[in-house]
Amino acid sequence: MSCGVISNLSLTFLGTGTSSGVPAIACACEVCASADSRDQRLRTSAAVQWSDADGLPRCVLIDCSPDLREQALRAGLKRCDAVFFTHNHVDHTWGVDELRRFNLVQQHAIDVYAERPTLDHLHRVYKHIFDKSDNIDDAFVATLVAHEITVPHAVEMHGVRFEPIRLLHGRLPIVGYRIEPVAARNSAFSPHAVFPLAFCTDVSGIPPETYARLGGLRTLILDALRPRRHPTHLSLDEAVSIAAQVGAEQTYFIHMSHDLAHAATCESLPEGMQLAHDGLTIPPP
Repeated sequence: MSCGVISNLSLTFLGTGTSSGVPAIACACEVCASADSRDQRLRTSAAVQWSDADGLPRCVLIDCSPDLREQALRAGLKRCDAVFFTHNHVDHTWGVDELRRFNLVQQHAIDVYAERPTLDHLHRVYKHIFDKSDNIDDAFVATLVAHEITVPHAVEMHGVRFEPIRLLHGRLPIVGYRIEPVAARNSAFSPHAVFPLAFCTDVSGIPPETYARLGGLRTLILDALRPRRHPTHLSLDEAVSIAAQVGAEQTYFIHMSHDLAHAATCESLPEGMQLAHDGLTIPPP
């Protein structure tokens, strides 16, 4: 894979909501009934896009939410080179079947990267994909190539480096990703305005050894579920405290419930911190 000069590196928030999405089913609260489009949140996932050293477009997904079809249509995604999974929960993996459209358009397999427990989950849930020979009929299913990742071993893909970093989701060890251009990873300055970037969803705690991999970030993307505490997610105050400790130039909070209204919450946050919203691309095109 090429590791030369790349361009147009960006991240698009495909979804920024918690597992129930916002608006939530059968809820008429102020946020669920809001007319502000930034309060409408599909399940959390993201797309990292760039042009490689040969000028070819590249797109990598972080997780596959159950809303992937809608998210891809809304963001105008035309390809998917790979998917990096954070963990095996339903709201981060139940869009995998939608990858088959990218296979059809691109006419090649898609690489998927995850830790062993997540790969085992995918194999169990999507047996029709990973054990195609057992299918009764030759149906239209995705073609995926599974790769096991381990912390802290990075994957370099078409000039961009994806490094898994250890996070805690309650008692479940999961991963986030530090993402940066390969050519700039040893440089104090990156020409890509928001990278190095760390994507850390579904976080309730950060192990001490992980903080070293959060140093020198331009952008931190961090879980912030709601104002009050939760056993498997950061509260807003906890997320703000961690963001201040990390000290990235800009922090975007994700995986929000309907307890956080976009406009009012952003007004209350310290400088350099804000809620992300569906469809937001950083840096702007």
